[in-house]
Amino acid sequence: MVKNGIMGLMMAIISFSCTAIAQDTHVAIIKNVSGSVDVLRKDEKLSAIPGMQLVRSDKIISGQESQAGIVFIDGTLITVGSSTEIEVRKYLFEPKKAKYDFALYVKKGEAIYSSGKLGKLAPDAVNLETPRATVGIRGTRFIVKVD
Repeated sequence: MVKNGIMGLMMAIISFSCTAIAQDTHVAIIKNVSGSVDVLRKDEKLSAIPGMQLVRSDKIISGQESQAGIVFIDGTLITVGSSTEIEVRKYLFEPKKAKYDFALYVKKGEAIYSSGKLGKLAPDAVNLETPRATVGIRGTRFIVKVD
């Protein structure tokens, strides 16, 4: 009886741990950085470097005369301009299950967006949000500027 209880508890802990890990899996990488770019992850401030993995809810903040190139798992490209703050609010790319979701919040500054596979397979699942508007993206390339 005790053995089954302990096994059940261990399985619950393993299940919870796997769920937590799945929530923090990487969704993109920093391809290049010029100048001062930081990643805010929960309560931690990290200096962005090429090859750094990004997860959902990361905020990317660039300083003056700084920029960063970000490549998402599906090939979506984001170039973060100078004095810009963005947040990866949602990202889900599971083509085998036909599950897609992408929401990027641009608080201030400039960013260039270029669609990857997600924008082609499920354009309705891609949204760009700003303090004043939400834009549905339908598989294209554009520049957004928020003052």
